[in-house]
Amino acid sequence: MRDDFLWGGAVAAHQVEGAYKQDGKGLSIADVMTGGSREKAREITDGIIDGKYYPNHEGIHFYELYKDDVKLFAEMGFKCFRTSIAWSRIFPQGDETEPNEAGLKFYDDLFDELLKYGIEPVVTLSHFEMPYGLVKKYGGWRSRKIIEFFSRFALTVMERYKEKVKYWMIFNEINNQMILSNPIYAFTNSGILFKEEEDRQQIVYQAAHYQFVAAANVVRRGHEINPEFQIGCMVAATPVYPYSSNPDDILLAQKEDRKNLFFTDVQARGHYPAYIKKEWEKNGYVMDITEEDLNIIANGCVDYIAFSYYLSSVMSTDSHIERLGNDLATSAEAVPNPYLEMTPWGWTIDPKGLRYVLNQYADRYELPLFIAENGFGYEDTVENNEIIDDNRIQFLRNHILEMKKAVEEDGVDLLGYTVWGCIDPVSFTTGEMRKRYGFIYVDKNDDGSGTYARIKKKSFDWYKKVISSNGEEV
Repeated sequence: MRDDFLWGGAVAAHQVEGAYKQDGKGLSIADVMTGGSREKAREITDGIIDGKYYPNHEGIHFYELYKDDVKLFAEMGFKCFRTSIAWSRIFPQGDETEPNEAGLKFYDDLFDELLKYGIEPVVTLSHFEMPYGLVKKYGGWRSRKIIEFFSRFALTVMERYKEKVKYWMIFNEINNQMILSNPIYAFTNSGILFKEEEDRQQIVYQAAHYQFVAAANVVRRGHEINPEFQIGCMVAATPVYPYSSNPDDILLAQKEDRKNLFFTDVQARGHYPAYIKKEWEKNGYVMDITEEDLNIIANGCVDYIAFSYYLSSVMSTDSHIERLGNDLATSAEAVPNPYLEMTPWGWTIDPKGLRYVLNQYADRYELPLFIAENGFGYEDTVENNEIIDDNRIQFLRNHILEMKKAVEEDGVDLLGYTVWGCIDPVSFTTGEMRKRYGFIYVDKNDDGSGTYARIKKKSFDWYKKVISSNGEEV
């Protein structure tokens, strides 16, 4: 691994900060999502409804406790910490012309605290935190006007933190909105609520186009603010395997894989690929795309590609094979992989898939890569004030070993690795706390009860050794 490899952890503002109305913050799209579970989907409500529980409102009180938490990250030896800037803390309704100073100051203080310990902030600009006001007033990214509002937000914070933040990611897991069967993804990616009669796919493609224009504009103008900025796109990497050597399975897997690759193709190459143009033509889609848009996209390619990796997927044309029916992370049409185990939440455990996708992106784009999320969601148990999470250690160990092979044997240019939910966050897909990811346990339950005390898990000391040895002691 490179000497300056960025070992660390990752969270999102809306899953940890809480303080959802404090210091001038406006409602975000995360603030109108109720708690859910493996069995019950989170509900998207029209504003805040009395009597319903919204777990993101308090998060894990990171807004108040961040100094203590950063101290724990420093104890582990973090080289970097990935978080997001909550858009609605800076522009509460989203369309204001002047930012909220109290929101800006919070992130000044957070970044200063990180830098005090030599921890590099890695900042995501949009991590499922669009101001709810933009949904109500404009329909989210249905509207071209959001390009202007997002650009204003992004450039405001880039200018403010140009001496404190070097690494930026634009839209978190921007490709998730292609999981059309689950409305949570279009809502959290783009603030879009589908109408019954709409062609969901066309709506998402149009929203993605506006996001590509906004992202490219931010890349170009961000480099004007500070030429040293490293600005990347961020996608959910879920490699798709064919179930068999049947050419029909192979072609189906390729088609499914392109739903993810499309988003990196545009942001890394600066133009729309032929397969998408042909799909639009075939479906009769008339897109709002101007020549100026295409010029902006061409001149705003990203510096690196960041991605999350949790699982792989398998597709088959054989109708007799059972479908998983789980659209919390991938297509509901995916089929079981007979060679792999699953987590209790139905996610395949596939460490070698990480090596596969690292090589896939390296070959396709020839850009530096960043593993922005990799983690193991599991229901930890506390016994005698201890959490023995050997299963998490094993999961991460196996993935890190495959990551090392991609770098040391395959030659992949990798900037960093941040473990998702390094301190237990509110789960994005279900709103649960029981689905825990962290090296640090947070005493909060699914109903919001608990002391919010922090407890180091066994994995805390394990990851500390991984970092101090630069991945040699895994």
